[in-house]
Amino acid sequence: MFSDDYKPVYLTTSPLEAESIRILLESFGIKAELSQESAGAAIGLTVGPLGETLVLVKDTDEEAAKEILKSMDDGMLEAKDPKSPEGRD
Repeated sequence: MFSDDYKPVYLTTSPLEAESIRILLESFGIKAELSQESAGAAIGLTVGPLGETLVLVKDTDEEAAKEILKSMDDGMLEAKDPKSPEGRD
């Protein structure tokens, strides 16, 4: 499926979300690859195992990638609105 020196760090059924995660990680200097079952991609499946897309990073970047993704999940990467009283939304 993928090289032993690459590890999965994110799983989604949305190709757009997978691409966004890849771009996010690469903005932090972490090279990321996407892996999707070719049959699922060919017929446009977005459910079940054939519709899943994995985001992969080199094993040496795995921990850093997971920290970035945790920060994203915790809302720490959201842009602040400078016009709002609290600098939010």
